[in-house]
Amino acid sequence: MSRSDLRALFRSNDRELTAVDFFADRRDEWDTVAASLLVHKQWVRDPGFDVEDLEAPRRNVLVFYGVGGIGKSTLSRGIAEHLTDGTEHGNGWPPLDPEAGRVVPVRVDLSRDSGGDFESLMLALRLAAAEIGQPMPTFDIAFLRYWERNHPGEPLDEHLRRRAWFSRFPGSRFLPGQMQSALADVAQAAALPGTAGALLGQGVRSLVRALRERRHQLRSLAECRRLADLLEADPDLEALSYYSHLLAWDLSRVPAKRQVTLVVLLDTFEDVGDRVHRDLERLIQRMVWLMPNVLFVVTGRNRLQWDDSSLEGQLDWAGPQYWPGLVGGAAQEPRQHTVGYLSAEDCETYLCTRLTTAGRPLMDDRTRRMVTANSHGLPLYLDLAVMRFLDLYRRYGRTPEPHEFNLDFPALVARTFRDLPQNVRQVLRAVSLLDSFSVELAAAAAGLDHDAPALELVERPFVDIDSDAPWPYRVHELVREAVRETDCTSDDRWSPADWRRAAQRTFDALGREVARDRVRLVAALRQGLRLARDYDLELGWLAGAAFRYVDDFVWEPIELPASPGAAAERDVIESPAEALAAALSAIAQRQRTHRGRTAERLREVLNSGQLPDSLLELPRYFLAECDRDLGNFERSLEGMRQVAEAGGRLSPTAARGLAHLARRVGRFTEVRDAAETLGTEGRRDRVLGDLWWTQGNLAPACSSYAASRDEALRLDQPGEAALSQACLAFAAAFQDRPRAAEQIARAKDMLSGVSIRWAEIQTRIAELVRDAGIASELPERAEEVAALAHEAGLTSSVAYIRFAVCLHAVVLDSPGLLDEARARLGECVRGEEFAYLSELTYFMAGSEPPAELPRATWLDGPAQVRARWMAIADDRRREAAAMRGE
Repeated sequence: MSRSDLRALFRSNDRELTAVDFFADRRDEWDTVAASLLVHKQWVRDPGFDVEDLEAPRRNVLVFYGVGGIGKSTLSRGIAEHLTDGTEHGNGWPPLDPEAGRVVPVRVDLSRDSGGDFESLMLALRLAAAEIGQPMPTFDIAFLRYWERNHPGEPLDEHLRRRAWFSRFPGSRFLPGQMQSALADVAQAAALPGTAGALLGQGVRSLVRALRERRHQLRSLAECRRLADLLEADPDLEALSYYSHLLAWDLSRVPAKRQVTLVVLLDTFEDVGDRVHRDLERLIQRMVWLMPNVLFVVTGRNRLQWDDSSLEGQLDWAGPQYWPGLVGGAAQEPRQHTVGYLSAEDCETYLCTRLTTAGRPLMDDRTRRMVTANSHGLPLYLDLAVMRFLDLYRRYGRTPEPHEFNLDFPALVARTFRDLPQNVRQVLRAVSLLDSFSVELAAAAAGLDHDAPALELVERPFVDIDSDAPWPYRVHELVREAVRETDCTSDDRWSPADWRRAAQRTFDALGREVARDRVRLVAALRQGLRLARDYDLELGWLAGAAFRYVDDFVWEPIELPASPGAAAERDVIESPAEALAAALSAIAQRQRTHRGRTAERLREVLNSGQLPDSLLELPRYFLAECDRDLGNFERSLEGMRQVAEAGGRLSPTAARGLAHLARRVGRFTEVRDAAETLGTEGRRDRVLGDLWWTQGNLAPACSSYAASRDEALRLDQPGEAALSQACLAFAAAFQDRPRAAEQIARAKDMLSGVSIRWAEIQTRIAELVRDAGIASELPERAEEVAALAHEAGLTSSVAYIRFAVCLHAVVLDSPGLLDEARARLGECVRGEEFAYLSELTYFMAGSEPPAELPRATWLDGPAQVRARWMAIADDRRREAAAMRGE
């Protein structure tokens, strides 16, 4: 646990000096880990324990939480290191009880700046399991299928080599070989043709069939009851989270003499729980639930809230009945613990051990007592005090006096700050404006034309390094705050005008970073919006970045922290930056919340009068889109017209929106005429696809959607490509069921990397259309999808769902079911809006629509459209009969 502190060693010429990066006691916390391991081991060994039991409460989570700077990350690293070899160290931690057995730890930093994702987390767990030296066949089969689908042409071993983050796992050297060996064994047992590509297409279907038939060659795999179901599922990110069940099952099958306990340490968990709508937290919680034989040690600033029933819906399992160990007042380990401040004894040990000369503590007794008293047990304070002591010792060639450390935390930071060279202080002030930074960004923010001061700053102990983040350096939050608060006392202090000039330089430097990639675009937006708000800067490059942000349909959270001194619940828009941040936040959240809530927030943005004219089209267009989804036809029409006539960046998009509205009311000739004027920016091909399927022209509809998808891929627009693919799946589902299945699978795959709620539901509707007249339970499935659409406020999706059930009734030739389905569809018809869908239900049934139903302006006339839709229904009817063997 103790190793040389290189930063301290290389700051002095004193050859007698020994500097140790010492980890303070935390004996109580270690004892808690050791006790939790024993309890966990006993629980897993209990005869009633079943790794495949998905209903039993979970008791496999140990949580340490506390304020920043208290040493949680250091504790997490210390636990991981101690579990790795288990021997007693100089810090006094004893080895594990032999009853705990062999333990394999894996530690993952979940901080937002680390750039990690759920896929990397799952890979880290598998790499840790690789150290056991036993095959994990069920997980490997499913994961390799996922990998082939989501990383085509990229070998797993090459991916592991290219990302330095994985190199610290010993298993990275032999995991690809283990996985290929498992795949080869399965391919041979199931008589699959080779290994490469064996789990795609027909190969996976053959394997699933063999598993369900429990062929003796695969009987050991078939004992995993849910393997076949998971192999049949589309291998997207959602499915990957369920593969953790397979890894848990494989771990449970390791022979007794090689049994291990996998301990997963998840650090900086606050960056997971604070993300909008807990999407990543939901995946991680699912992983934890599905791996009851693994102990998870979570460290973060906040207690874990999984015991809160109000989070039901955001998380799969929320409430005390699921996580009894996480409930406040729980007595049995593992449970939740607050990480307290270090005791005076711990502080004394730390200060005696950290710096020594000739085997004796460099810091004398009186100084140690002074530092201990003023630190209040905060490890960060001790670290800063040690570095200040070393700097003074080196500078004056004497042991510093105790009174030089009679400082509270801000004062200590101020003294540390003053001890820095002037140009380094200038850089530190500048980067205190940033959440994270690079050397180049720091130099630009400080107004320097050389990097040396920035390079010196990043060597300081209060600067954290994360090589996987967009910008690798981050000043500790407590130091950032203290620098800003104490700067008024220094000789070269900055005036408010100096801070504003630095903010402008920093803002401009961020603007030069946004063109590099999506990750830096989002990081720059977050930091740039805060600077613009706090220092009343012109929006500048933020406008273009905002439009780029909404183009990709990815929707990372863009949230402004509260202004200094502002109430936490304050939601008033008082500046252009706040208005733009509120607009982007609302636009992003509409994918996971009801459109009505989004519309309300966008109206607040527009009513604030804070956005410049050049940006008004942004909230105005998305408000019109929300009104369209909510069924506010006239409001949507007016908003789309305003944006289209303004001639701005979203004008082509609004023109397409007007075409969509014309289609809603059955004015198809207007749609055709409008489509010809749209061009690539207006998504002409997608609009034509929307037009052709309503006319029963499914082949041109599919061709148009495919052209739209391919054009989007060529332009590197994954969101638009995924949206067009979802529409293609829907159109294909009316006529070609095998092809529709392929298109639906591709749509799900493409949607896994973006966030488009409408397209996700449209893909579910495509499944309904594909199964219309075939699946007897289709009406019940339709109600489930309709509930999702209602929850999101998507009226068009509800109408399409009702239309799919009408097709189902027509194919089955069930008048009663058709009347009921038409009545439900009629609830979606408001005047002309969606009346064309109701009209089509009569066409496909070969009957005449009622006189009171508004008529659409069909391109080829109603007779031609009737004939096409009747043919669609007849073809499906013959297919259904053939499947029944009639």
